[in-house]
Amino acid sequence: QVRLVESGGGSVQAGGSLRLSCAASGSTACMGWFRQSPGKEREGVARIYTGSGSTLYADSVKGRFTISRDNAKNTLYLQMNSLKPEDTAMYSCAARKSSSYCSLRLGDYEYWGQGTQVAVSA
Repeated sequence: QVRLVESGGGSVQAGGSLRLSCAASGSTACMGWFRQSPGKEREGVARIYTGSGSTLYADSVKGRFTISRDNAKNTLYLQMNSLKPEDTAMYSCAARKSSSYCSLRLGDYEYWGQGTQVAVSA
């Protein structure tokens, strides 16, 4: 079992930055950030393999968001820069314990946090 607790959401103006954190209990093979806006399906934002640190980003955030992980603290981060109003969403972290391929698909992950809200105003 892996428990995930997000923090760091809030309100910011367009062009601003926020850093999300996700504290994890238990070991994981890969972790990811997902987001969901009202009326839209949840979408994958970024993924990182816990061991290698290999990352993957959605095209919509590439060059603006950075996913990272502090293995000593067992904490996942998402640094979000140059935020746009369309980045407004509930952001959730996700994890998978077993070593397997992890993409940005929801089905690749076994455990989910409750989410933290991000609001970007124009």
